[in-house]
Amino acid sequence: MTQLHRRRGPLALFGLGLAAVLTLSACSGDGSGSAATGGAGTSADAQQTSAQPAKLTVQPADGAKDVAPSDAAQVTVANGELQTVTLTNPDGKQVAGQLAADKRSWAATEDLGYGKKYTWSGTALGADGKQITIAGSFTTVSPRKQLTASLNVGDNQTYGIAMPIALTFSSKVTDKAAVERALTVETAPHTEGSWAWVSDTSVHWRPKEYWQPNTQVKVAANLYGLKIGDGTYGKQDVTASFSIGRSQIVKGDVKSHHMQVIRDGVQIADYPASYGLDSDPGRVTHSGIHVVMSKHPTYSMSNPRYDYFDVNVPWAVRISNNGEFIHGLASSVWAQGKQNVSHGCVNLSPARAKEYYDGALIGDPVEITGSTQTLSAKDGDYSDWTYSWADWTKLSALAS
Repeated sequence: MTQLHRRRGPLALFGLGLAAVLTLSACSGDGSGSAATGGAGTSADAQQTSAQPAKLTVQPADGAKDVAPSDAAQVTVANGELQTVTLTNPDGKQVAGQLAADKRSWAATEDLGYGKKYTWSGTALGADGKQITIAGSFTTVSPRKQLTASLNVGDNQTYGIAMPIALTFSSKVTDKAAVERALTVETAPHTEGSWAWVSDTSVHWRPKEYWQPNTQVKVAANLYGLKIGDGTYGKQDVTASFSIGRSQIVKGDVKSHHMQVIRDGVQIADYPASYGLDSDPGRVTHSGIHVVMSKHPTYSMSNPRYDYFDVNVPWAVRISNNGEFIHGLASSVWAQGKQNVSHGCVNLSPARAKEYYDGALIGDPVEITGSTQTLSAKDGDYSDWTYSWADWTKLSALAS
């Protein structure tokens, strides 16, 4: 028994050594072994994963109806690139578009029409080397009604530091939030401001504080193709670029019977004036921030309540829609600087009225103090400054 045990010991050790040699040979093979083959299989799986077919997203999708022309018309591709994209109108004309530099997206760059059928065509090449076709069609909406809009500001014009931007619609706006999202105001330097709906047909933008002098402003109402209400869409875009001029503030004190003009922080005039008769609430000049709305070399004034008609006055500057002007009136020179006798207007001598008229800009603020009546929102289109900033921002359709 002892001898048998001694003879088997070396054989067992030899077997273990042979197994170790075979194992090392397999691990250090020349690439033809199973381990090397397994590594090549992993690489092939990764390559197969990256070589996916192109995946298209087309907007509007094939068969879409009542598409708003303002909706994006675009094609995007994943796992590949776009080769050609064409969007054609019913007349066979191609819609202008732009292919992105990485060839992964295409977007229309011109407005679509109302009530038209558009057709997609083109190709995309997938990462797998296979080409796929872009196809389909959609139809834009035929509006029940189209709204027009107009701005109170014009290109290349210069306005005063209290000038509001007013956008007025041809009829009632139902979806005010949609409209407000389509409005932009760009300013240099940056100016904090807000849109506010002053009625169902008018939305205004004003700065939090008076404009900084020489501010450059661009306003855009991107309304074409926009759904404004049930079956109602915008008819056209409206834009304007304008400037804010020098700072000029008129300060009128009904108790002192004077009117000062402050330009760029310096008082340039102090005019004797006569304001509205204090004892009659219907004739008092309202306290508050007025805004110059228009200028007229002569203006015919009538007020049946006080029995005067077609009274022509020189150098009339409208400062509200409730009948308040700054104008010349020779017949009240005796009271100017001493007594308030007008029917709500600020009376100056004709010569002083002309001097003021020549230097005034639409949008200049006119700050009246000391009267028994206060200007309010019902006093006209440019009563934006009668609101506190907190109250003004609450009138935005996007206010949270």
